[in-house]
Amino acid sequence: MTKRFFGTDGIRGTVGEYPITADFILKLGWAAGKVFGGKSDERQQILVGKDTRVSGYMFESALEAGIIAAGVDVGLLGPMPTPAISYLTQTFRAQAGIVISASHNPFADNGIKFFGADGYKLPDSVEHEIESYLDEDIRTMASSQLGRASRVVDAAGRYVEFCKGTLPPGFSLKGIKLVLDCANGATYHVAPNVLRELGAQVETIGVDPDGFNINRDCGSTSPEALQQAVLEQGADLGIAMDGDGDRVAFVDHTGALVDGDELLYIIAAHRHNNGGCSGVAGTLMSNYGLETALGELNIPFVRTAVGDRYVIEAMREHQWDLGGENSGHLICGDITTTGDGIVAALQVLRVIVDTSSRLYDLRSGMTKLPQTMINVKIKKRVVLEDDPAVCAALKHAEQALAGRGRVLLRPSGTEPVVRVMIEGEDIKQVEQLAREVAAVVELAVA
Repeated sequence: MTKRFFGTDGIRGTVGEYPITADFILKLGWAAGKVFGGKSDERQQILVGKDTRVSGYMFESALEAGIIAAGVDVGLLGPMPTPAISYLTQTFRAQAGIVISASHNPFADNGIKFFGADGYKLPDSVEHEIESYLDEDIRTMASSQLGRASRVVDAAGRYVEFCKGTLPPGFSLKGIKLVLDCANGATYHVAPNVLRELGAQVETIGVDPDGFNINRDCGSTSPEALQQAVLEQGADLGIAMDGDGDRVAFVDHTGALVDGDELLYIIAAHRHNNGGCSGVAGTLMSNYGLETALGELNIPFVRTAVGDRYVIEAMREHQWDLGGENSGHLICGDITTTGDGIVAALQVLRVIVDTSSRLYDLRSGMTKLPQTMINVKIKKRVVLEDDPAVCAALKHAEQALAGRGRVLLRPSGTEPVVRVMIEGEDIKQVEQLAREVAAVVELAVA
């Protein structure tokens, strides 16, 4: 059964445009309260956190009111990374955690993501159950049965200690100079403390959120400022988070970007060399060079649909501890239940310290195939696979690559775009084919 509101990563859109409106989010909070509050006769709690968007204040209040009306208590976390809310949901024994965030999108967007009591994203069955209540009128509990709201004390401090605790006792980053870009987002008050308390010399950018500058010319989706800062500071490396802290990208000492595929390889190879990597889950967007490099180490690799929930499903199915996306969503299943930018960054830093190697050298074990992706904006969902011109363009591109590359056409689950991705050995050919296919897609969606 098709879901009406939930996408691959919660509910997301432009603030003020249905369903990202105060009245809808109020009812969503009530619906969530009805679903999670009915799990037991005992009083239940739902945690609510957010990133730094100005609209977060409005949606925090709306969710709070809806959940309380359903008779469920609310724990307010304030600005916190998405993975921190997953972790705190478990440690507080809450029935659910709700994140107000549009992740890497600009400030004008926002969204709602859910975690269950186990710290994992909700299964489809629970999302359907929540949506079923959205067709009903809000029925407020009697005053004696209303929920209560409270501010969670030192939520950030609890998460900082958790992150540090994912490393061996005595682990130190002393002697490492790095630049940290927090995207003016949810990690601005957490990530610098984690790295400094571990002994690193940390220079920061993107740590002054004002409600409007989240992800703007900063963070993992816009790493140019970080690349420049690493060179100017003479740093050993740079680390970039995205707006809600579930993605990470690195920059080596030469200013070159190191993406999620390369970081995943670095972690996997180190674990393999120490007897601890049974397999890796990637996605359709994972570079073929990752698959090849893992194959050379005899590490099994599978591809899933795009989205960290699908990566996690594959990891759990195969009982593997490692997976991720080239966007920087990296999941260390033996440590966390979701993509965590800080935890993943610490795992990469652990490899650097353990091997006394530079990031530049560690990434050399994997050779990426040239890849070009073009985002074609769309106004509504269209079935491009039924368009004869699009099918012909895709077939031409595949024939041109002659089995030595990949062609992928995929609608985004979080943005109103269709992604055209071409991968092959010749960068000029790859770029030309991507432009050709994108031009045909633009005509098809016009």
